[in-house]
Amino acid sequence: MDINFFESLKLLFQIIAVIFVASYLFTRSRYFKEVITGKISIKTQIILTLFFGIVSIYGTLGNIQIHGALINVRDLGPLVGGLTCGPYVGIGAGLIGGFFRYTQGGPYMYSCFFASVMAGILGAVMYYANKKQFVSTPIAIIFTILVETLHSLIALITTTPPSQVVSIITVVIIPMIIINAIGMGIFSTMYHNLIAEWKTMDEKLALETEIAKKDAELHIAAKIQQSFLPDTLPVFPGFSIAAKSCPAKEVGGDFFDIIPFQVIKLSKESLGIMIADVSGKGVPAALFMALSRIVVRVVAGWFDEPAKTITYANTIIEDNSKTGIFVTLFYGIINQEKKSLRYVNAGHNPPIIYRQTTREFFELPLTGIAIGVLPDAQYDQNVTILQSGDIICMYTDGVTEAVNETNEMYGENRLKELIQKNEYLEPQKMVDKIINDVNVFAGNEPQFDDITLMIIKVE
Repeated sequence: MDINFFESLKLLFQIIAVIFVASYLFTRSRYFKEVITGKISIKTQIILTLFFGIVSIYGTLGNIQIHGALINVRDLGPLVGGLTCGPYVGIGAGLIGGFFRYTQGGPYMYSCFFASVMAGILGAVMYYANKKQFVSTPIAIIFTILVETLHSLIALITTTPPSQVVSIITVVIIPMIIINAIGMGIFSTMYHNLIAEWKTMDEKLALETEIAKKDAELHIAAKIQQSFLPDTLPVFPGFSIAAKSCPAKEVGGDFFDIIPFQVIKLSKESLGIMIADVSGKGVPAALFMALSRIVVRVVAGWFDEPAKTITYANTIIEDNSKTGIFVTLFYGIINQEKKSLRYVNAGHNPPIIYRQTTREFFELPLTGIAIGVLPDAQYDQNVTILQSGDIICMYTDGVTEAVNETNEMYGENRLKELIQKNEYLEPQKMVDKIINDVNVFAGNEPQFDDITLMIIKVE
């Protein structure tokens, strides 16, 4: 039957379509997952050998005969088997397909048998050369062209009469090389798309797992943090006190504390106040926060002076800080009778004092570095005399460094203006007012730092 070049391609495309519908279904099977992982069991190798052998047989059955030669895609089975699964599958499929072609007879049966086995062998060689990984699509196509060209040369040299060489090349060999290359390109594209699909699914699963793990960690950290904050604040005559801590999306280690006279070696007219911010996020920061709070609270009962308390506490905390975490902390002792505040500011945001009598602000500056940085750090202490009407605002950087959608920070000026405008409010209402104003300012912009605030009003 005289079939021209384009008719040959048309008929072979029909064969390719059937083969790769089956290939698509197969690549979604559990057997193919073993191929991807490189852990192919003997059972799977047998199944794959039979599968690609059947593909090779179908490639022979759906042939077009011209001058005794069969235009076919028989080599695709062993070639793909060798490229994806190695020698056992590639050669096995080649033997199955080659033997079937041999049973069909014809002048090319010997060369075609050899070529089918050769395709499986060469595919396996490339499999090992590429470290048991399927090659890229361009390389797979070029490799198929070379294998089919070699197949055709063997057939031309061993079997084809000289008078038919030109017609065999134009009508048989060129269409067969093209259609096999296209078939390999389709399979390779399917293969790599499947790998990308699985990789995306694995990444999605890993991301979801990491998010769930992170959420659980943040939940634990938040519970640790909240469990160490005072449920109620003690009554201290002459002073009104309110405080609140709001964990951010990434829980940090902010905390505040009020140390009543029962646990410090002073007098019942004294009260310890503390606010701190631990570096880092999550469970490590929350645990370090718990350590820092307990140490300072205990050591506060040993020393009368804030500087001695923080110096000694720093030695203990630094010795237990194995991860480079540190804490900025403000610790002070209010004397009710003298209306004085003796304090240490260890690297923390300077608290603000608003004096209503003069409508002026002043800050309580640093007296030392953050706790947990150096084992032999020394801390000075300052004292300030308070007046009736004074408002002390102690805060962490989650207040002033909150950002809005334009990346603008809330800042100290807004905080001071709000305190001045609401100087008549009770401490608890002022705390709520400030936190609400910070949240309104930030809008929908996520905040990654805790907001902790303490307001003390001198009556």
